Amino acid sequence: MEHAPLHRAVAEFIGTFALVFIGVGAIVSGSGLVGVAFAHGLVIAVMASAVGHISGGHFNPAVTFGFLITGRMAPTLAGVYWAAQVAGALAAALALRVVYPEAANLDSGVPALNNAVGAGAGVLAEAILTFFLVWVIFATAADPRGAFKSIAGLAIGLTVTFDILAGGPLTGAAMNPARWFGPALVQGQWDDFWLYLVGPLVGGSAAAVLYDRLYLRPLAPVPPGPPETGLDEPRPGHAAADTT
Repeated sequence: MEHAPLHRAVAEFIGTFALVFIGVGAIVSGSGLVGVAFAHGLVIAVMASAVGHISGGHFNPAVTFGFLITGRMAPTLAGVYWAAQVAGALAAALALRVVYPEAANLDSGVPALNNAVGAGAGVLAEAILTFFLVWVIFATAADPRGAFKSIAGLAIGLTVTFDILAGGPLTGAAMNPARWFGPALVQGQWDDFWLYLVGPLVGGSAAAVLYDRLYLRPLAPVPPGPPETGLDEPRPGHAAADTT
């Protein structure tokens, strides 16, 4: 069933809202690196599984950009997704400002570059982490042959989890311009802003194009007729060769 752009937008809004509200909420609550990683991963796994059949469960402008540049999404629909994702992230950040007491340090929920990490290394880290995320999304959700298509949400959520475990101490492991933008706008933190735009878009684009070209588009025309089934297997209507 083909869903209308409005239905898709609502799904993307709610999914992105949940990601930011739960993810930043876990940070502000002092859950620690492991708790924060699993909070982000679990909310992505649940929401992607819940609305993946409606919008694809992107919740991330970098993911949508990957689908756009590989020709799997129309530009107008991509614009709808981006607007919904940014709006969802901003609404979640505003909700957190209302829900949490004034004493809560919401600044900690804004992804930030570690002082010991250079800007070049930071953008590379964001690109690599987002590459893994978009690669898994294409392999499990976009590829119809994916062995784990029915549980794509779990695989995607676990990817977010291990990305944060590795990259959280370096850059905050945003992997998502909307995840960064909502809290950054509400808190007024714009340090190294370009890093959280360039890194995810470059890494996500590389993963999308690479997977698309290698596995989703044949490099040569498929010859007509039944597919080859192997030298020792008979084709339909033909007897097997006697090898005795």
